[in-house]
Amino acid sequence: MPILTLAAKDLRLLLRDPRSAVILLLTPLLLILVLGLALGEGFGEKPDERLRISVVNLDKGLSPGVTFPKKAWSDVVIDDLSATQDIRLEIITDRAEAERLVAKGRRAAVIVFGPEFSARMHASSFLTKSAPGTANPVNPLGRDGVDFEQLDLKLLTDKTQPVSASVIEQVTQVTLLRVVIPWMIGKAFQRVGDDDFMAQVAGTLRKVKPIPPEVLADLDPVVQELLKKLTGDPEFSGIVLKEFRATKGSNFADSLNDAATIAKRTPEFRRAVHTAFAFPDIIGIYEPPLLKRLGEQIAFGEVLTPSVQRQVGPAVKAGVGEMFSNYDFEATTWDKLVKRTAREANTANRVEYRDTAGTGVLNRGTLRYQILVPSYTVMFAFFLVLSVGWLFVAERKHGTLVRLRAAPLTRGQILTGKLLPCLFVSLAQGAFLLAAGRVIFGMTWGSRPELLLPLVACTSFAAVGLSVLVASVARTETQVAVYGTLVVLVLGGVSGSLMPRDLMPEQMKTISLVTPHAWALDAYAQLLASPTPDVSAVLVSCAALATFGAVFTLLAWWRMDLE
Repeated sequence: MPILTLAAKDLRLLLRDPRSAVILLLTPLLLILVLGLALGEGFGEKPDERLRISVVNLDKGLSPGVTFPKKAWSDVVIDDLSATQDIRLEIITDRAEAERLVAKGRRAAVIVFGPEFSARMHASSFLTKSAPGTANPVNPLGRDGVDFEQLDLKLLTDKTQPVSASVIEQVTQVTLLRVVIPWMIGKAFQRVGDDDFMAQVAGTLRKVKPIPPEVLADLDPVVQELLKKLTGDPEFSGIVLKEFRATKGSNFADSLNDAATIAKRTPEFRRAVHTAFAFPDIIGIYEPPLLKRLGEQIAFGEVLTPSVQRQVGPAVKAGVGEMFSNYDFEATTWDKLVKRTAREANTANRVEYRDTAGTGVLNRGTLRYQILVPSYTVMFAFFLVLSVGWLFVAERKHGTLVRLRAAPLTRGQILTGKLLPCLFVSLAQGAFLLAAGRVIFGMTWGSRPELLLPLVACTSFAAVGLSVLVASVARTETQVAVYGTLVVLVLGGVSGSLMPRDLMPEQMKTISLVTPHAWALDAYAQLLASPTPDVSAVLVSCAALATFGAVFTLLAWWRMDLE
């Protein structure tokens, strides 16, 4: 067939031209290599000004039967960290990986929750002794805040990044204080006023001897009120009469007289007690011997009998609560302690660690190559404009086009014969760059690699159509170089081939869709960057590229001059 003959002839010409190999294969590969080495680890990611805090959680969790908190203490700390909008949590599952990242300087610091973190946190307490059947108290507070070692928490730090590591350490300190302090205060305050606490207070007061005379003197009003109420009660009078009647050797008449005498002389008895408790107003003149002797025989703790303890304990706790009413010291969380709205955990602030180091020969990170390889594959597909343009110019110089016009070939057959070898070269170029991206740079082909075939084909068709169109317009090699380079670079810049499209403003993204490059890049982004690509979006992009190719080809057929 004449079309195949013509196509074979043009293919030989293209393959003989070393410029085509350099432009279409070596140049994009070299650019990808240089940019991949020069760009930082975060290239391709959307700008994120939040502080990244990496966490390894090896915590075994709470013991069976523990009712608070409802989750492991490490998860409580992580929730508190994620509640801060300016923090982005990165969850790393392997400590060895975290140590490797810190050793290579890729992370300034990594928080590692040890296996015993929850157990240590749960045992944290201000108390010296624990309750029976519970773990020994842990004191997590140190000179600089929370002592990480006491809680089985380790902060891996890179010594070459002291500032960043210190910031992460301080954020960790604040979060831990916000979690552990309410827990410790709540547990301690719950003990205030209970039986054990009051018994311990009474035991301590029993050791306080002697009681100073002025303390006994202060009891006089209470004793006076008690005597007044007691002696004025009819039931007490009956009790007194009964006791006198029970006295051996007394008759009924004498018992009545004695009881009446006591009732009559009660005021004098009360005044006598008052005199005994009296203490001079001018301190330092003398100490009443009676009160001094009494104080030496009585201890404070004897007043706090078990029944008194049970009455005083709750009152003490209630009194402290009223005095500090802005706080709830029985609470075990920060929001309840300070009586404020709780900080809600934000799962959107958490990301799973993803190793972007890659598996390629260069081992420089796959994420950058997931962007660079398709970007330059698309842009250099359109550099075919130069090779095809030079081919057309050469054939014009040698009169080949004039002879083709004299041959029994239609314009459509000639154009098809020119398109096929260019399409073959473009397909080979796309396949070569994607294969090199996988082998050399360690990029992946996504979860739907079979869809790359129609995408490469449609992109090549659009590139070949534009190449033939420019070749049909340009008359000299200079025009080919100017027109071709200008068109390729302008379209590459507008479309986002020279920079990630995700970094472009939304309005510019919309405008860029006038270029075939943008449709190809969007499809590549779906296939190579998304774990669940939108197949319909890829097919729409392929259809758009095919439309671009058809329009360019029709314009080239209309404009092509074989003179």
